[in-house]
Amino acid sequence: MPPTAETVEVDFIAPRHLAGGGDPAWITVPLHRACGWSHGNDPLMPRVLLTSPDQKALLRLEPDLDGQWWTLSHAAEPDRPAWYASFGARTPVELIAAVTDILTDPASTASAPSDPYEPLRQIGWSPYGADGLVSPDKAAYVERLGPPDDPGAWFVTVTLGLHQKVWQARFGEHTPARLVTAFTAALADPAPAARTDSVHSLPTHDPNVVTRRTTDVPAELVAGALEERVHTLAARRTLPPAKPMPAAPSPVKNGRSR
Repeated sequence: MPPTAETVEVDFIAPRHLAGGGDPAWITVPLHRACGWSHGNDPLMPRVLLTSPDQKALLRLEPDLDGQWWTLSHAAEPDRPAWYASFGARTPVELIAAVTDILTDPASTASAPSDPYEPLRQIGWSPYGADGLVSPDKAAYVERLGPPDDPGAWFVTVTLGLHQKVWQARFGEHTPARLVTAFTAALADPAPAARTDSVHSLPTHDPNVVTRRTTDVPAELVAGALEERVHTLAARRTLPPAKPMPAAPSPVKNGRSR
């Protein structure tokens, strides 16, 4: 039945790597409202720039028909050279958000050991090439490039058939491994991705490739999902201890002393 004024037609798409890009606000709004990233305002340019509070990280969203639409860059630090990650236009926002969520998590440990391949091995991805893994549907593959004793760069590529590239994610060789692992863990998540514009955003409607389940969802839930995400991420930040209230001044006594 068609959706009513109180419901929204939502498509749940699996596998999620073929669900299309989704709403960029899933990433940009929480970064600004929950994590304190500042944004510029240039109405004449079709781009979004968000900068972290410490001015070390920059997220750029800029339509580029010949390249990556999302670029996350980070300045050098005493223990790590500068690094970057970039994502194509049809990279699901849930996967990119997994990276920015870990980057902005105060509890995230930079030195924690992390293997980006492990989440994929756990769900049955197979060896691919010299040092890579491919998904069971053969549409997605992940590979690390570089000598074994170097950090190496990571590439995640999704294709349809032999030559139609849907999207690609790239992580520079100095990108913290925990961020790459956050991305591959989100990629391995079997939960379908929710989309309200799948008629226009899906790279394919082939039922042999993607599964689409359409459901009428209360509009209030759809509208509130982003707000709930903002509140959840904001709650990670440790609030400073409350300052003690200043002592109330003694009341002034009227009259004269003798």
